[in-house]
Amino acid sequence: MSEDELLASRILIVDDLPTNLRLLELLLSREGFSNVVSTTEPEQALKLYSAFDPDLVLLDLMMPGMSGYAVLEQLERMRPTHEFRPVLVLTADATSQAKRRALSLGAKDFLTKPFDPIGAMLRVWNLLETRTLHKQLRRLVPEGALLPPRTVV
Repeated sequence: MSEDELLASRILIVDDLPTNLRLLELLLSREGFSNVVSTTEPEQALKLYSAFDPDLVLLDLMMPGMSGYAVLEQLERMRPTHEFRPVLVLTADATSQAKRRALSLGAKDFLTKPFDPIGAMLRVWNLLETRTLHKQLRRLVPEGALLPPRTVV
């Protein structure tokens, strides 16, 4: 897998604060990512997810109206079975309850704000690498071939 392949990944950012969006867009741009869509309206996240087909979602949890938890629940319902589509949660809520709830709803990683920019970008790279490897594997292996064999009695 090449760096260019990872840099071509589609990233969706959902955060109610425009300053957070700008910070994340700037960090991603500095890394070389240019295929980034963002919104401050969590209600738009699902439409953008369907239309943009992101490889990674960066999602705030604490938003007015529709919470990040509600977005996670709906994204998980939209995700096809056996597909790895990572969500990285970014939130000021550092409680173990928030982490457990977000991860149980389908998030694949969790960062608390304020976050270390280097650590955040390393997580983005790692999740995108895993997503890319998953897509490559899906192209090589027929649908259902990775399921465990059934026991015949």
